[in-house]
Amino acid sequence: MPLITYIDHKGNAFEADVPVGDSVMQGAVDNMIDGIIGECGGACACATCHCIVEDAWFEKTGPASDDEKLMLEMSSEMQDNSRLSCQIEVTEDLDGLVVHMPQSQY
Repeated sequence: MPLITYIDHKGNAFEADVPVGDSVMQGAVDNMIDGIIGECGGACACATCHCIVEDAWFEKTGPASDDEKLMLEMSSEMQDNSRLSCQIEVTEDLDGLVVHMPQSQY
């Protein structure tokens, strides 16, 4: 299983093995990692799973879709490399992915 690193707003890192096919959000929820809530359950209908993908990984996760961008605009901490973690499907290529969680989700 790919290892995903979630970094909170204070710089604390949490690692989780996430099954291929799951979302980065589901990996956080299943491993009780604070900072990714996922209120809509992964339907791209809120921004409570906002994460900031490290630049080195952004190309592999791809850019946000238009619908995702609309949801991200609700976040006060949106950046160019922001994504909804529910929209990032875990693949073997994402082994080692690092995402940061914005302070506003705590």
